[in-house]
Amino acid sequence: MAALADADWLASTAAALAIPERALAAYAGAALAAGDLAPDCHLGWNTLAAIGLVESEHGAFGGAILAADGLVSPPIIGAALTGSTTAQVADTDKGVWDGDPTWDRALGPMQILPATWAAHARDGNGDGRLDVHQLDDAALTAALYLCSGGRDLSAEADWIAAIAAYNPGADYNNRVAEAALAYGQS
Repeated sequence: MAALADADWLASTAAALAIPERALAAYAGAALAAGDLAPDCHLGWNTLAAIGLVESEHGAFGGAILAADGLVSPPIIGAALTGSTTAQVADTDKGVWDGDPTWDRALGPMQILPATWAAHARDGNGDGRLDVHQLDDAALTAALYLCSGGRDLSAEADWIAAIAAYNPGADYNNRVAEAALAYGQS
């Protein structure tokens, strides 16, 4: 999917917005692919970029590195969702993906919950494997999750509902909205 975006647009937009070009390629490619797979969704690249920024600093959280192939290393695994300072989400993957058999933890550069990954995972880089730590796979999965349920993200209520489904926190919704707006206006 990363190859779908125009190279000149990627270079100039990445430089102007301080988004790593490889990350922007994944977001734009996933948005373009979502346009084919869910044409009534109207998902913009800027929404995926905003989520990528808020969730993992475009794959750089905690010193992680986004490689040229889109793989983030070391893997980004979020805090246990115990309910004390986060939503409470009991384990859904028996610890297989997040290493925690008691609580779920968000995974990868798009911080996708194990149950969401299990239900919506897509191969965004065409290598035949599903890897939540590979940004093309994670961005396409996030895109189609946001579009699920017939949402039209050009409608404000559907956009808000999609972001709230991703993470229900009002602060989160506001941070993503602010970043998406800033990216979209540039």
